[in-house]
Amino acid sequence: MSHKQLTNQPKTIPLAKPWLGEPEAEAAKRVILSGWVTQGPEVAAFEQEFAAYVGAKYTCAVSNCTIALHLALLAVGVKSGDEVITVSHSYIATANSIRYCDAIPVFVDIEPQSYNINPILIENVISERTRAILVVHQMGMPCDLKAILDIAHRYQLPVIEDAACAIGSEILWDGEWQKIGKPHGDIACFSFHPRKVITTGDGGMITTNNPQWDKQFRLWRQHSMSVPDTLRHGAKQVIFESYPMLGYNYRMTDIQAAVGREQLKRLPEIVERRRFLAQRYQVLLTDVPGLKLPCESTWAKSNWQSFCVRLPSQCDQKQIMQAMLDVGVATRRGIMCVHREPAYDLETWFCGMSDKDCHCKPGCCERLFESEQAQDHAIILPLFYQMREQEQDRIVEVLKIVCQG
Repeated sequence: MSHKQLTNQPKTIPLAKPWLGEPEAEAAKRVILSGWVTQGPEVAAFEQEFAAYVGAKYTCAVSNCTIALHLALLAVGVKSGDEVITVSHSYIATANSIRYCDAIPVFVDIEPQSYNINPILIENVISERTRAILVVHQMGMPCDLKAILDIAHRYQLPVIEDAACAIGSEILWDGEWQKIGKPHGDIACFSFHPRKVITTGDGGMITTNNPQWDKQFRLWRQHSMSVPDTLRHGAKQVIFESYPMLGYNYRMTDIQAAVGREQLKRLPEIVERRRFLAQRYQVLLTDVPGLKLPCESTWAKSNWQSFCVRLPSQCDQKQIMQAMLDVGVATRRGIMCVHREPAYDLETWFCGMSDKDCHCKPGCCERLFESEQAQDHAIILPLFYQMREQEQDRIVEVLKIVCQG
């Protein structure tokens, strides 16, 4: 196929596309007609079904994953001036949740193969001000939780999992495959944004095995109101609620939860299809010189929320993306680096180096070399449940042609 032939292709293949249909529409309709549309029985049912799916003792539905991370950090005691170890190589919400606590993100570099936090580097940045480790299962690929938890336990630090992209991903744990979100750390947080594997339009979920933290989440998400709506509305006697502590309006609606329950039913089929397409990408792209494909460890099973490739060294990332878009294939650049953003000047994050050794400048940090390389030289290819194999063939063909120049 030539460059000229590529321009005569059908409409653009999107990067992602949620799989929604009549079951979700009927679920939303049912709730709307019921008259109870905010947090209520559908949210409670969604929480129970999600807990059963991931194998967690407790789940709490909230408005989005950023909020979930914020509440998780509050629960483990992060406060003003504390440090939280995490990655710069993640959507900005990860670091923002730390700053919501008036705490300081301490950024650690990633492993180039997995795009996840490099466990070897964590211990180097632990200080007396460190209060938690916030890890990210980037693009659905499980991070090395065993290595991370070994360090965390030695220093008695809680581990929060940013599992925004990882619903349906699995990790080999004690000889058996377990879902991300069990949780294996202390708390795991999920997103239901439309770019994720399942969606409620927007929304989030917190999982934990700690009943006290779950109780706190449920108070905080509704302004710390002492009496839940479900109890007050069904009471035969007048009940006056109280507000014992500062809380937030972080609720999920019953409309969202009803959609989420239907999406959860689809999840096994969605993950199976995404794994098939990811494996097919691996086969079709194996002969592209210089192209580096994502690597799945023997102890990890990704849900393939995204399929990220590292471009050959001679390729200009933006030019490749534009060339693909010009012929109807949408892509995205590699995951952002938060430390490069204007909102994160040198006063709002820390690289872990001593003042003597640190030569960081805004937008550049020697200690975050792999993170910056990933952002600058990787692109994310289209991947979604409804993708036809002919569309995938076209994506591969276009990528091969534009990489050859």
